[in-house]
Amino acid sequence: MRRASGGIPVVAIALLLTMLLAGSASALQVGDKAPDFTLTAPGGKQVKLADLLGKGPVVIYTFIQAFTPT
Repeated sequence: MRRASGGIPVVAIALLLTMLLAGSASALQVGDKAPDFTLTAPGGKQVKLADLLGKGPVVIYTFIQAFTPT
């Protein structure tokens, strides 16, 4: 069986270039307005933050390690 280890340096270089070209981003502080974004909901429906804000306050919560093995 052949090992595919040649792809790791390519992925590392691509990641580094992406980080360099993306520029600097500043984190939001408490009370800052979140930038508008669109996410795909279950069923393929597009959901915009601006649409949700029209209905009332929005809480965004992330599960950083919810689907990662421990």
